[in-house]
Amino acid sequence: MKSSPTRPAAKPVKITDVALRDGHQSLIATRLRTEDMLPVCAELDALDYWSLEVWGGATFDACVRFLKEDPWLRLRQLREALPNSQLQMLLRGQNLLGYRHYADDVVEAFVQKAADNGMDIFRIFDAMNDVRNLQTAIAAVKKSGKHAQGTICYTTSPVHNIDTFVQQARDMVNMGVDSLAIKDMAGLLTPAATEELVSALKAEFELPLALHSHMTSGLAGLCQLKAVEAGVDIIDTAISAFANGTSHPATETMVAGLKDTPYDTGLDLVALQGIAKQLWTVRKKYHQFESEFTREDVGVQINQVPGGMMSNLANQLKEQGALNRIDEVFAEIPRVRKDLGYPPLVTPTSQIVGTQAVMNILAEQPYTTITNEVKRYLQGHYGAALGEINAELRAKAIGSEDVIDVRPADLLPAEMAKLRGEIGDLAECEEDVLTYAMFPDLGRSYLQQRRDGSLQPEVLEAPAPSGRPVSEGGVATEFVIDVHGERYQVAITGVGIKGKGKRHLYMTLDGMPEEVVFEALNEYQAEGVSGRQQASKPGHVTTNMPGNIVEVLVAQGDVVKAGQAVLVTEAMKMEAEVQAPIAGTVTDIHVSKGDRVTPGEVLIEIEA
Repeated sequence: MKSSPTRPAAKPVKITDVALRDGHQSLIATRLRTEDMLPVCAELDALDYWSLEVWGGATFDACVRFLKEDPWLRLRQLREALPNSQLQMLLRGQNLLGYRHYADDVVEAFVQKAADNGMDIFRIFDAMNDVRNLQTAIAAVKKSGKHAQGTICYTTSPVHNIDTFVQQARDMVNMGVDSLAIKDMAGLLTPAATEELVSALKAEFELPLALHSHMTSGLAGLCQLKAVEAGVDIIDTAISAFANGTSHPATETMVAGLKDTPYDTGLDLVALQGIAKQLWTVRKKYHQFESEFTREDVGVQINQVPGGMMSNLANQLKEQGALNRIDEVFAEIPRVRKDLGYPPLVTPTSQIVGTQAVMNILAEQPYTTITNEVKRYLQGHYGAALGEINAELRAKAIGSEDVIDVRPADLLPAEMAKLRGEIGDLAECEEDVLTYAMFPDLGRSYLQQRRDGSLQPEVLEAPAPSGRPVSEGGVATEFVIDVHGERYQVAITGVGIKGKGKRHLYMTLDGMPEEVVFEALNEYQAEGVSGRQQASKPGHVTTNMPGNIVEVLVAQGDVVKAGQAVLVTEAMKMEAEVQAPIAGTVTDIHVSKGDRVTPGEVLIEIEA
């Protein structure tokens, strides 16, 4: 299908501002706190936006995991502070805001509670572009009386084209969506491709059409202009303080560019500039979350890695001391994506593909370790891939197990009653049950800490202390200590004079500067920080990635086969089985559920 040879009649364009959700998610790891959003809400509310995106995506996770905020309270506070604005969220279809498919009753309950707490517009997408995974969420939004926006995840591959995207739009329109959206999460659109796709959609559908495109490649502003000329109704932008880089075109820039044209947005540039100045000041508080991997880079047109995924991969590799291998990971991602049938790279498929790519690079050979999520993907539990799956990989991952061909959620029994029973009286309301549903271990811990009055949000680092010596090469040594599940960020910021077996070190603990005197050690123990020995024998079970123990699958005295799963670990939000390296008898187990482990440690001992 080709674009229309004639342009539609020009009309004013509406804007969705995403600074309070996708803007800070893309640039400062989703760390913007509610207390820093509320002061600008009155000024945002006074502007004639189409909507303000304020919730969804990774914000729910970050609120609970790092900020120790109730995400439902955030929504209610924003609803109160923005009484005249349409509030919008991003919803991952059957995945909601988590990383797995939920039963239909959980999807229905979540949508209803989001609507009850103030949500107006639900942008609903599926990482596989499998419309079967959208139908329950769309129906639930319609039942709640709110606006359902059906979303196409734009990607490029040998199997994706204009016709496949238009067919997806037809399917969503038949499900009753109120509007359509193109979600270009990686910044893969070009101006020409944008014009062709928008023209094709506007030629067939009268529904409002929105364009969401990240600036990762530097092309999004040009793409939005072409989209506006082709008839798009709504464009996503971000106030400049949280714009550009891997975020979105700046609101002020697009408003200025369209001013005094038939497409004029009608937004007040002076007011926008005032809001931006406030948020630029706020952003300085979050300097520790800035990353060199959130800058614009046309390389995304080659490696297809979305901006949020770039910074996430950088953090994952940094934790493992392998940041120097990030270019290898970027090169591996397209290969893994091809093996999996070319899924669009958006949550959760971006995590599935990215984590597997990291494991492939860190292992001696690709697919030495295959995550449980990749196995479930290959069984069809995330939906149907548009491309052909690598048959050899599928056989290695799932053997002779059946591949499902039904809507994945059809296999899931109702969950809400079970979830209520599991969380018990820690849940003070239905919203708490849904928080637990999204992230069971994390949610339970958050709710328990809330009850105990022990919620401790991560500390924002103060600027580096002045007047102190810097470490050699001017680069701080940074690491994370895990103590009983609590993470402490430690940075060595300076080294003093050596002498008499002692050395003065300047360091920060969770952002608080301290001067510490360490005894110089002449020898290092063979054990790591945890006290576990380093693997040295064929029967020593270890892992090649740092993470947490999710489950121990064997007991002392068990006889195991080579290649049998003996542990399940979690790293980078993905679970993976750890196999026995040899056949034999389990003689010692050095870990239990919840333990933090690092590569090379002996976790289980097996005697041949």
